Amino acid sequence: MSNELMVEGRNPVLEALKRNENIDKLYVQEGLKDGPVNQIVSTAKKLGVLTVYVPKDKLDDMSETGKHQGVILNLSAVVYAEVEDILARAQERSESPFIFVLDGIEDPHNLGAIIRSANLAGAHGVIIPKHRSATVNATVAKASAGAVYHTLIAKVTNIAQTIDELKEKGIWFVCADMDGAEMYDVNMKGAIGLVIGNEGNGVSRLVREKCDFTARIPMKGDIDSLNASVAAGILAWEIVRQNRSK
Repeated sequence: MSNELMVEGRNPVLEALKRNENIDKLYVQEGLKDGPVNQIVSTAKKLGVLTVYVPKDKLDDMSETGKHQGVILNLSAVVYAEVEDILARAQERSESPFIFVLDGIEDPHNLGAIIRSANLAGAHGVIIPKHRSATVNATVAKASAGAVYHTLIAKVTNIAQTIDELKEKGIWFVCADMDGAEMYDVNMKGAIGLVIGNEGNGVSRLVREKCDFTARIPMKGDIDSLNASVAAGILAWEIVRQNRSK
């Protein structure tokens, strides 16, 4: 974690929160409830910033200054976009929207690799949830080979609700699922959202029910699953292939 992505100490953290720029996550030492800390937590809550309570040892390990005073604010490596920005990019390019929707990707290396694939496949943006997901930090930026700086990434509170809103705009959604139809048999032409689920549990039930199609990658090996970022790449290029032939 680089200094540019982390703010330590009560006054610096409070000032950073007031600026409300690139804020990712607030870490607070467990058990601290004095006035300044309560003000920081209250300000973060008003801004919708995820607050995580951790033991002092955890903050000590994270700290680069040794003077965290019980609070560390993690800043994003990028400025997050809005979902509307992603749709606008598709319109600017006179293309049908192509969006990656990530339902709970927790490993930062996977997140970075998926963002890299999204960029190279020509997707107009990536949508991730605010909670229960890796966030775009320095590790993700490195794993993406810099693609995070060239890809629109939107954070939303509710993935299922966002899918509903995008379906109203004419976008179809396909999710990766081992029980789905073989991907070659799924029509993924036109405006499409590719939904990739959590590394261990896959796409959540509610989000899967919102999708129009489920698709599986045909496999012949002795194990039954692919890494989430690999699966995302394979499905993305099947979407690219289908849309090149339309």
